[in-house]
Amino acid sequence: MHTYRALIAEQDGDDVQARIAKRTSDQLPEGEVLIRVAYSSVNYKDGLAMRAASRVVKSYPIVPGIDLAGTVAASQDPRYRAGDHVIVTGYELGVSHDGGYSEYARVPADWVVPLPEGLTLREAMIYGTAGFTAALSIHHLEQQGISPDRGPILVTGATGGVGSLAVAMLAARGYEITASTGKSDQHAYLEGLGATTSIDRSELTPDKLRPLDRQVWAGAVDSVGGRALAYILSSTQYGGAVAVSGLTGGTDLPTSIHPFILRGIRLLGIDSVYCPMAERLRVWHRMAEDLKPSPSVLEDICTEITLDGLPDALSTILHSQHVGRQIVRLHTEA
Repeated sequence: MHTYRALIAEQDGDDVQARIAKRTSDQLPEGEVLIRVAYSSVNYKDGLAMRAASRVVKSYPIVPGIDLAGTVAASQDPRYRAGDHVIVTGYELGVSHDGGYSEYARVPADWVVPLPEGLTLREAMIYGTAGFTAALSIHHLEQQGISPDRGPILVTGATGGVGSLAVAMLAARGYEITASTGKSDQHAYLEGLGATTSIDRSELTPDKLRPLDRQVWAGAVDSVGGRALAYILSSTQYGGAVAVSGLTGGTDLPTSIHPFILRGIRLLGIDSVYCPMAERLRVWHRMAEDLKPSPSVLEDICTEITLDGLPDALSTILHSQHVGRQIVRLHTEA
């Protein structure tokens, strides 16, 4: 039996408190694969885990963290051996099953993705769920025939994790990119990631929404939803597509049938949590290959913290004060 450190979220009435605690290996959840965690990451969903009212977490106490990357320490499944580098994102990790904010994790073998050649464990967590969601969005857009020669792609929430990585990945593929943000001081950051131009998010929420507006974008990666999504649909070019993965702008969609039946617009729902494993593997390999930005761009997106810095980081992401991605170092990468 060995000890390890983890961040524990515990419910206290209507509040959730986070503390760093020492645990023993007999407190790990069930699963076939034991992983020595090298890195995790900070996602908006992890922040929501610190709010009981969000109902993200099924029951407390729990170790949050919907992402992890590390080295297999032991495996009861023949697909994985000690020393293998692996990734786990989504499923029930950090929601009903202890997650990545821990020096060790034990998970079902069916959740595990082998680290693709061309990625380090650190790079895998610069991506994490946010990067996987961005890549899955681009993958689905391209399956609908969207390509760089079709015209500009809009990215909303562009300074967040999904948005930042979508901008960088689209730039790596040669797209013209319009990046939308509410952070007026971050236009240079977005252009550094490869955005062609950046706009204020207020431009996507005009006072009056028309069923059909001027055709602007060939497609969009939208992590905002709500009223902005309605405007995006009305402004997408004939035959275009919009991949939506977020709801920070609200869950209501005040649109009409017109963009779909008069312009043939396709609205693509992106689910990175239960994405089938065959597609999950295909997209992770693309993230190591044609969707991969340069190492310097990935580093521009990323800041690194330790387990002790997590409580502040989770508060920051809930208040939309973050830019890019924060990764959490649990162990030095082997």
